[in-house]
Amino acid sequence: MAFFRGIFSLLVISLVVIAVLFVDFTYKTFSLRQRDVKSDAIVVLAGGRGRVEEGVRLYRENRARWLFLIGVDPAVRKGELFVERRGERSGEGVFLENVSRNTLENALYAREMIVRHNVSSIKLITSRYHMKRATLIFRQVLPKDIAIYPHPVDSKNLKEEWWSHGGSFRLLFSEFYKYCLFRLFFLFASSELRFSAGR
Repeated sequence: MAFFRGIFSLLVISLVVIAVLFVDFTYKTFSLRQRDVKSDAIVVLAGGRGRVEEGVRLYRENRARWLFLIGVDPAVRKGELFVERRGERSGEGVFLENVSRNTLENALYAREMIVRHNVSSIKLITSRYHMKRATLIFRQVLPKDIAIYPHPVDSKNLKEEWWSHGGSFRLLFSEFYKYCLFRLFFLFASSELRFSAGR
């Protein structure tokens, strides 16, 4: 009987710890704010509504020299995402990457573009719910001297009253689960993932 009480106590403690960590993750997710800072490049993780549009807007406002659209569908052409407009900034500094299909691949392929263009700071754009995981992965993959400025984009499928909205709760918990898995992954990942090229 004592054995089962011990197992039950351990289970309860584990659930409490998970709940506390999840609430902390959620609080920090909603606490993220866009910062009005310039960077060398704007990196957009394509796929979520409003992400590309926000990146294009900031690029047109000269908030960065480069705009890297990462994880774009191979069937999509540059002219469909960045429409040239008379009297406005041209798309000369806009580049598409259409091979990566998940966040880790996004970071790895973006790293090649970032290093190739001698970028020292990026504004990272993705959906709010995805930002903590994306930032974690980019910080692990990019050279340590590259500054990362998270720039979350809000989406209709994430409500601030997440505790009373089933879809938001599932979305946040799914991201929390993936975030924890990547935290563990990077504890044991090969150092090859951590780019340490001389700059």
